[in-house]
Amino acid sequence: MLEALTGTGLAASAGLNAYIPLLTMGLLARYSDLIDLPSGWQWLSNGWVIGILALLLAVEVVADKVPVVDHVNDIVQTVVRPTAGGLAFGAGSSSETVTVTDPGSFFSSHQWVPIVIGMVLAFGVHTVKAASRPVVNATTGGVGAPVASTAEDFGSVVLSLLAIVLPVLVLVGLVLMVLATWWVIRRRKRRKRERQPLEGVETQRLFG
Repeated sequence: MLEALTGTGLAASAGLNAYIPLLTMGLLARYSDLIDLPSGWQWLSNGWVIGILALLLAVEVVADKVPVVDHVNDIVQTVVRPTAGGLAFGAGSSSETVTVTDPGSFFSSHQWVPIVIGMVLAFGVHTVKAASRPVVNATTGGVGAPVASTAEDFGSVVLSLLAIVLPVLVLVGLVLMVLATWWVIRRRKRRKRERQPLEGVETQRLFG
């Protein structure tokens, strides 16, 4: 169960920011005893890989905070974040951490399963993130983009650390994401209702 929560937290984190959970695992595996990556995932702690992930993270952090650019970035990340989520779930769920001491039996006979699950989870979170950003930009005139992006990056870091150190608390993060999804859907429906009368007035002006 803890292995599943660890993988889920890391995959959800990747849905917010593709590089934070992978970089977190790589750094902790290289410089601490909090996580012991299995042999198939040792490459995450390689110095070159960590450097590349850090560079990609820097680009992502800047691009995601600029209105319009953040939308283009979300389109590109539609492929990147689910892929990172699959890698994060696969590596995290099969790693020995401070809370998981015997991950070997988890998904042992179907190694592709955790990767697919991670991709689906990350894609779901990414979809909510990408859908919420236009709402934030429209309601704040673009001012809210860097604030929302910073909150998402912070959430990604917290989820990654919780997934490794206190995976049970990942459930709290998932509840918050469900609430965020509900908020996004509600706001989009409200904007659609507000737009309809305005469109009706414009139509009357054109043809009236």
